[in-house]
Amino acid sequence: MFQFFSYINFLFFFMTLFLRPCFPARIIPESVTVITTTQKHNATWHDFSRFLHAEPGSHVSGMAELKKYFNRFGYLSPPLTTANFTDTFDSSFQSAVVLYQKNLGLPITGKLDSNTISTIVSPRCGVSDTAATHRIHTTQHFAYFNGKPRWLRGSPMTLTYAFSPYNMIDTLSLSEIQTVFERAFARWAKVIPVSFRLTEKYQSADIKIGFYNGDHGDGEPFDGVLGVLAHAFSPQNGRFHLDAAENWAVDFNHDDSRVAVDLESVATHEIGHVLGLGHSSIKEAVMYPNLSPRRKKVDLKIDDVEGVQSLYGSNPNFTFSSLLQSENSFNLAVRLETGFYKWIFYLGVSLLVLFLGG
Repeated sequence: MFQFFSYINFLFFFMTLFLRPCFPARIIPESVTVITTTQKHNATWHDFSRFLHAEPGSHVSGMAELKKYFNRFGYLSPPLTTANFTDTFDSSFQSAVVLYQKNLGLPITGKLDSNTISTIVSPRCGVSDTAATHRIHTTQHFAYFNGKPRWLRGSPMTLTYAFSPYNMIDTLSLSEIQTVFERAFARWAKVIPVSFRLTEKYQSADIKIGFYNGDHGDGEPFDGVLGVLAHAFSPQNGRFHLDAAENWAVDFNHDDSRVAVDLESVATHEIGHVLGLGHSSIKEAVMYPNLSPRRKKVDLKIDDVEGVQSLYGSNPNFTFSSLLQSENSFNLAVRLETGFYKWIFYLGVSLLVLFLGG
């Protein structure tokens, strides 16, 4: 009895010491994560978690609000026979769920499973996912806006950008914001023959950037903390709007808010829209529509680069080898970490067998 108890102790000690959780990339939690905070935030989207596991044919009170979400992002047309959406999980809504899962790179089940609900409740870009329908090759997942619009300028092309003198935020200094946007524009300029220049002449700038609250006159109202983070318009419109209600952050080490949103990540994403890209179904891509709080995602992936270069061509100084090397290094690190813990596990099992055999 004492010897058996020692084996159990050994196994418990081994598991707590070596088998710490490992979270490789591309894994979506099985449970729906709901952010709780003392700050007022967009409660409607988080209420959608109650529709978890709802299936076709079911009737759930409040599902009409979820249908409005799908309508807003281009997946569901307004009802023809009734004035409002119903609370029934009907065939048209199931088709919308399937299309949503396909466009967001989720397992296609036609059900409101945990992967789908987790994605729905996470903060995202306000640009419709179906505003861009020109998907190219089956191995590529980037998209353009309808008509494949792009900026038309002489070569070499230079686009100017400016910040609104009246619509800014006071939680970050202008210099902090400008530094973030300078880095974000530089990432795109590195891969295409387009340069970006800051100007103080807001009215004549190609790209006009500002922070706005609620309904701000463009037909795309913001909704407070989380929810829709920002939106930008296709070329050659140049409007670039961010939700002023967000807890914008430039350094998570100096901001402990659970709803902090990385400004540089959102800026990099929205610049892609300004250049003419739609949303990507690749979760690691900058042009994927969703971004969780306290997550930084600023490095362009191959899908982002191929998409924007198909519009503007390649920067002559850019090579895919450096990008491939970066992505391969990241994937190798994930594989090594996962393999290491598998090796530790098998070692532990072997040691346990030896103890039991002795």
